[in-house]
Amino acid sequence: MRDLTSGPVTKTLIALAVPTAFGMLFQTLYLLVDLYFIAGLGDAAVAGVGSAGTLMFAVMAFTQVLAVSSVALVSQAVGRKQRDEANHYFNQGMLVAVCMCVLTLLLGYSFANNFMTAIAADEATREAGITFMFALLPGMSLQFVIMTMVSALRATGIVKPGMMVQVSTVLLNTILAPVLIAGWGPGPALGVMGAGLATTISCIVGVCMLVFYFVKLEKYVAFNFAQWKPDFSIWKRMLVIGLPAGGEMLLMFVYFSLVYILIQDFGAEAQAGFSIGGRIMQSIFMPTMSIAFAIAPMTGQNYGAGMADRVREISRKGIMLSAAVMGVVMLVLQINPYFAVTFFTSEAAVIEIGGEFLRFISLNFIAQGVVFSCSGMFQGLGNTRPSLMSSMIRLAIFIPLAFGVAAMDGFAIHDIWYVSIAAVWFQAVVSWLLVQRELRLKLGNPAVVVAGEPG
Repeated sequence: MRDLTSGPVTKTLIALAVPTAFGMLFQTLYLLVDLYFIAGLGDAAVAGVGSAGTLMFAVMAFTQVLAVSSVALVSQAVGRKQRDEANHYFNQGMLVAVCMCVLTLLLGYSFANNFMTAIAADEATREAGITFMFALLPGMSLQFVIMTMVSALRATGIVKPGMMVQVSTVLLNTILAPVLIAGWGPGPALGVMGAGLATTISCIVGVCMLVFYFVKLEKYVAFNFAQWKPDFSIWKRMLVIGLPAGGEMLLMFVYFSLVYILIQDFGAEAQAGFSIGGRIMQSIFMPTMSIAFAIAPMTGQNYGAGMADRVREISRKGIMLSAAVMGVVMLVLQINPYFAVTFFTSEAAVIEIGGEFLRFISLNFIAQGVVFSCSGMFQGLGNTRPSLMSSMIRLAIFIPLAFGVAAMDGFAIHDIWYVSIAAVWFQAVVSWLLVQRELRLKLGNPAVVVAGEPG
């Protein structure tokens, strides 16, 4: 366990964020390697995998329920020096994770075909998406178990084991991608199915590594199957904290799904360009997400310890650091956004759409950094409802405006990006204001409010 209630705030934030960012760097490399080999299969494969990949946001939405609630509840218990309570939260989270793993498999295999039929531009895209999704679902379901264990460690201030597991699984995934997708070496050329299988195999290995770490090396939180009897009072508190954060990620699933629908008429080339640009964008977001991941446990421990001034300092410096990182990335993409896309396709139309997407969408990167940092604050304070509210406001702006411009004569794809920029900047302002309100409500009273309870 690492005490996050002392030491310089900026230095501690960076110390927590760097290992996470290092792990995310390898995740970025995997995403790009995976995309490279999928792109070699053609536009339908890229569009199909990209379309099916939006379903990952739905799965991630529910993993966030566990991850966010684990960080909030465990970190605040750590801040209060209540180890038994922290262990109880962890074991209840693991029980819920196993249940959600099974439920994800059942729902995924039942409705994958319906989802791809609604979102794909053509039959080839639909078939590629279904094939990819069926191979990917076991790996996606295991994310519940992985995220619960990693989040519990992060809540205690321990990030290196999770980073090492992430690096190892991503390296394995990167090695398996060309073998299973393109048939390098002894592997069969399975195409998009190989991409999904590579992820699933890597996730299985990741779960095994984390279980080994908890059994052999972890000293503060540990498996205790006597605590796996359902405690519905804790489940309720987990839902109160986690559901808004999960709902926030679910809205991202809705957003990306709507974009695929809005650009259907432009064909598989347009969906392929958006898929490539979207993968690159996800990679770019990882550094600022690592800062948000550091903000949450720092806020939780200091809030649990009743250190109001330090919580405010974490908020201020975390937002500034995240915005600065994203500002640098924005400037790079404004200079040449097409360069990154050319690594994955040589088709001029796809390059044009993907590069144009990155140039426009980078204008909201600073705003997105603020949003991520605010989300980390809400998680640490144990109230993620404001974060969900800001995301709902963003979608409430985006949906009517996007469909409005799509119905106009001369509608072009970049009109969607203009609407997205406006919606994200509005969300950033709302998120910042809500964080200030939450700080006043939670820190204005010297009595510490327990995570998940009204206050």
